[in-house]
Amino acid sequence: MIKAVQQDSISTAEQQIEDRRQEIDYNTREFTIEIIVNKYLEKDDDDLSEIYVPEYQREFVWDVTRQSRLIESIVLGLPIPLLFVAEIKESGKLEIVDGSQRVRTLAAFIKNQLRLKNLRTLDSLNGFYFKDFAPSRQRKVKNTPIRMIVLSDKANERVRNDMFDRINTSSLDLTPMETRKGVYRGDFIDFVFECSKHETFINLCPIYSYFQSRNEEAELVLRFFAFSETYPKFRLSDVKNHPDLERTGVARFLDEYVIWKNTSFTKEEESQKMRNFEQMLVFVEKTFPSGFKKYHDSDSTPRPYFEAISVGSHLALKQKPDLVITDLWQTGEKNTQSYSFRIPVGRYQTHKPENMQQRIDYVKEKLLSHSL
Repeated sequence: MIKAVQQDSISTAEQQIEDRRQEIDYNTREFTIEIIVNKYLEKDDDDLSEIYVPEYQREFVWDVTRQSRLIESIVLGLPIPLLFVAEIKESGKLEIVDGSQRVRTLAAFIKNQLRLKNLRTLDSLNGFYFKDFAPSRQRKVKNTPIRMIVLSDKANERVRNDMFDRINTSSLDLTPMETRKGVYRGDFIDFVFECSKHETFINLCPIYSYFQSRNEEAELVLRFFAFSETYPKFRLSDVKNHPDLERTGVARFLDEYVIWKNTSFTKEEESQKMRNFEQMLVFVEKTFPSGFKKYHDSDSTPRPYFEAISVGSHLALKQKPDLVITDLWQTGEKNTQSYSFRIPVGRYQTHKPENMQQRIDYVKEKLLSHSL
């Protein structure tokens, strides 16, 4: 016999439902693409736009084909998925909860940074930048309205994070690192996961709650080894057909790197890589007040920041093993690393080889110029 739920339990449940529903108050707004792009691109003194991407979503992962298909859909007049944003109580700004890839694609296209390719329905547009469209078509694209759901400022950070988790786990795919763990088994991938449990690394590199238990720590460690070893061209010169970052994209490039290392990894190399990893961690702990984070109070580590700081520090130490840094931070700047030390991450194509080299070189040269 199924036991009935007590009335007080039902009342408690109803009260909780009402409380949570009040936290998730929302409304629907509609802006043109031009307005959305302008609100995204125009920064204020705090380095934030009126519509902005939070740190834990900073990596741009869409390839050019997927970006091009979004633009094709807009030109064809097809419906575009709604954007989901949250209004921040203190600033009134809109934090993107779902739709960062779409917004960044639109901004890149309007700024003539995206060249359309691999279109099938409108194949005559392959090779076009925004500037190549007729002026009337440019205006039509800019004036295309996009609807957004705006979570009211009653929602705190916990509610916003919960919404992000729910949206991104409704059709959960394996992350690339989860796939590598199961598919590319070998000594090197085991070594990467071992390094990801290093206590100092964990302390310096907090992971946003959504990515916890999804091997994000191992993903970052892999990126450190792959990018530091293949810098500055980011090409696997000893591998058949010379896979490179420009041609394969980040995920496939890292796959190829793991395959290569699994077949050639030696005990001597393992020892050397561990020394490099630990030396880098000790240096970062002593030198960077916020570790690998952008801000001291952040609860997440942006991948581009981690890559720049870890690889840049490693390269500086490689050039000067006894490196000691002085006067790197301005007075009163101990709670942030974003003013006098502005790593040039950018918002689009963060993993083009030249963009990666630029931000890694920035860190390396900054460190060497402030050394004793």
